[in-house]
Amino acid sequence: MSDLLMGFITDAWFAWIPAVGFAMLFNVPPKMLVFCAIGGALTHSLRFLLLHFGMPIEWATFIVSTNMGFIGLYWSRKYLIPRPVFTVASVIPMIPGSFAFKAMVGLMAINTNGYTLELMQTVMENGLRTLFILTALSFGLAVPSILIYRGRPIV
Repeated sequence: MSDLLMGFITDAWFAWIPAVGFAMLFNVPPKMLVFCAIGGALTHSLRFLLLHFGMPIEWATFIVSTNMGFIGLYWSRKYLIPRPVFTVASVIPMIPGSFAFKAMVGLMAINTNGYTLELMQTVMENGLRTLFILTALSFGLAVPSILIYRGRPIV
């Protein structure tokens, strides 16, 4: 149990750094950087918790990004700041860089060494996993707005 708690805290600690860095890169107001840090730490550490209990990474990412979408919607109404200020920076730590990297390395190996079934399997598995995680992130952030604003006119 203490390993789980330590992993949760470590994950939360290292997840706020890219969230705040991304927010600073896109000129988020300094007062809102705290919320980006909280969102980044919350989303990544909750996904860590769901993964620990055996949930697939795609579904865990979707659930956590949907949760962040609702939290971001609340914060945007409370502080009168556009919702993507909080939500996009908060889900940046969950971008599947290692899976995309493995897919690209596999493609380069196919280009260099020739086609093998194992290399193609690696490329397809990591490429599809990257695609599904990115889809889960984008749909997860969009679901709260769709559910809450669906009866309102566009203009």
